[in-house]
Amino acid sequence: MLVKLFRIGFVTALSAAVACGPAPTPQAASPGDGSQGPADQGANGAAAGKGAETAGRGGDKGAGAPRAAGAAEGDGERALVGGAEDDNTGNGFPVRTVAPAEVGTWTGGTEADTGEGAKSPVPVTAADPSWGSPKAPVTIVAFSDLECPFCARAAGTLAELGRIYGKDQLRIVWKNFPLVFHKNARPAAETAMAVFKLKGSPWFWAYHDALFAGRLDPQVIDGSLPRGITRKFVDATLASGEIGKKLDEDIELGKKLGVTGTPAFFINGVHLSGAQPVDKFRAVIDEQIAAARKATASGTAPEKVYAVLSAQNYQKPEDRPGASPSQAEDTKTVWRVPVDGSPVRGKNTALVTLVMFTDFQCPFCVRVTPTIEQLARDYGDKLRIVYKNNPLPFHKDAEPAAELALEARAQKGEASFWQAHDLLFAANGKLAPEDLEAIAKNLGLDVKKASDAIAKKKHKARIEQDLDLADDVQASGTPHFFINGRRLVGAQPIDKFKALIDEEITKSEALVKKGTPAAKLYDTIIKDGKAATFEKVKAIPAFTKENPTKGPTNAKVTVQIFSDFECPFCKRVEPTLAELDAAFPGKIRFVWRNKPLPFHKNAMPAALAAMEAFKQKGNDAFWKMHDAFFQDQTQLDRAGIERTAAALGLDVQKVLAAIDGQTHKALIDADIKAADDASISGTPTFVINGYLISGAQPLSKFKKAVNLALKEAK
Repeated sequence: MLVKLFRIGFVTALSAAVACGPAPTPQAASPGDGSQGPADQGANGAAAGKGAETAGRGGDKGAGAPRAAGAAEGDGERALVGGAEDDNTGNGFPVRTVAPAEVGTWTGGTEADTGEGAKSPVPVTAADPSWGSPKAPVTIVAFSDLECPFCARAAGTLAELGRIYGKDQLRIVWKNFPLVFHKNARPAAETAMAVFKLKGSPWFWAYHDALFAGRLDPQVIDGSLPRGITRKFVDATLASGEIGKKLDEDIELGKKLGVTGTPAFFINGVHLSGAQPVDKFRAVIDEQIAAARKATASGTAPEKVYAVLSAQNYQKPEDRPGASPSQAEDTKTVWRVPVDGSPVRGKNTALVTLVMFTDFQCPFCVRVTPTIEQLARDYGDKLRIVYKNNPLPFHKDAEPAAELALEARAQKGEASFWQAHDLLFAANGKLAPEDLEAIAKNLGLDVKKASDAIAKKKHKARIEQDLDLADDVQASGTPHFFINGRRLVGAQPIDKFKALIDEEITKSEALVKKGTPAAKLYDTIIKDGKAATFEKVKAIPAFTKENPTKGPTNAKVTVQIFSDFECPFCKRVEPTLAELDAAFPGKIRFVWRNKPLPFHKNAMPAALAAMEAFKQKGNDAFWKMHDAFFQDQTQLDRAGIERTAAALGLDVQKVLAAIDGQTHKALIDADIKAADDASISGTPTFVINGYLISGAQPLSKFKKAVNLALKEAK
């Protein structure tokens, strides 16, 4: 991308748990207050369109596993292209002085796509603004909106990726996807494409940067034009209608590809949704670089690599692993979503139970609140509403607000919770400590107790229980609804809710007529509903005495760790594994399986050194070297390994000889083959008594797998 973007270096707020790809540190400042989420995951408004935010709590299936980030890993807000009033308040953008766009040193090259990119299922042509070479092994196609703050944040991540990989390894292609409720998005896109037509990609990206540098309005659109380009020139360029047609084609292509919001990316055809952390992009990019090398080695011309790999990788929206329910439009499956002591509005004899996972700082949750209120009025005793906490990690004020609402319930009962609920959403995102204190006073709470509850996270267990359930039922974004167990995602129009509610009323009335007690209706309906399951991995060759282990040999649970010492996600998960061990004392045996990835140049030498440490002094020396390597991954070069070996009292010359002579490569290759045979392609990956966990997942996911394994082991 542009040099200016490298200077701006917008912060990518999420620190999602993902799988391998080394992680640089994004630079400098955020475009806003840093509390908004990174991607769009839903639709535009309660009255028109939809909207939802996603959190990305879990990890990827590994660096080598192309997959959609989507709901499970996608982060932020999403908005469908559909009619809606403009609701943009400029959240996430600073107010700034308007200045003309300026091109810095252009690093993106001058080559144009010769037509090979058009053969991809995610086609790109010379008519698309781009950065980087069409012969690059990886192409990122970005569907974006110049008024979307999450697109601005993602632009900084793309700039960072451009800096890391350079134009010969990475190409970035722009596609227009202006959302209809962003009234300035389409005019900005048209103007940007006019700049592209008049002056080419370098000036397009310069103008793109200028538009993303602050809140967008007509003055910014015109005032940021590069010197020498006037509105008159732009209007003359737009007059032919060619640019308008191009925008429409981009939007239609996005819809066809399953893009429902912005930003959305296709990395050599692999779908990634939202302003994800740079690490998450790198996990896919690094895997695709490796795939491209294989393709070129087998005779594929570099300029054809994108079309070939994207055709292999691309999956239809409904077929994507981890695709969000909104993408698959699955409103038929019934999920087991228990009430389980959550705040309730309505009677337990209601014909329909609506469970909502929500976040007090999420703008789409704010937007849908009047819809839920209207439903409560329209259906009366036929509808019960259940609240579940899902404060997204990038909303810094969401969890404190949830604590306050639960404390209101603790102090003054269910009615007080719903009063707090209404006041918190009425605050429209203003949830700083002083705002929460004012709400506590308004509710007549003991303010000191409320403040202490927030500070000490008194209701953390309840919130985590809800988060755990959200993970189980794949409610990765907010707002997220289950109507008698049937999923509805985002701030949907009221008619969407009513269609499902009316269907469920009819079904429930039939059950009551057949003798189901009204108070047992909901439990009966969800009893056989879908619940979380863990994937079973193919049988893998058993580990041997040559594999380093930690923990009791007679433990009922074995956690096999396929890992890479240079992988940042492998490092990230280490504290989680320590917590897991502490949570199940004496019940887990950990087994190390080497999987150094080929694009990590220091991973294999580090693995060879660690195995030599194991040979010299057993498990104790191996795990000490393991800890040292993960403590500082910058010390994995030869000199760093030598220092570590010396500090551990090892025979340094034998360690270096083991690296040079690849003494333990056969053992490492056996682990790699075991992983490959089980379709384990990325790191970190874990096999827990046969159950597979991919990526640096949260502790809760590991605990579930261990509990399941323990239950089966009895």
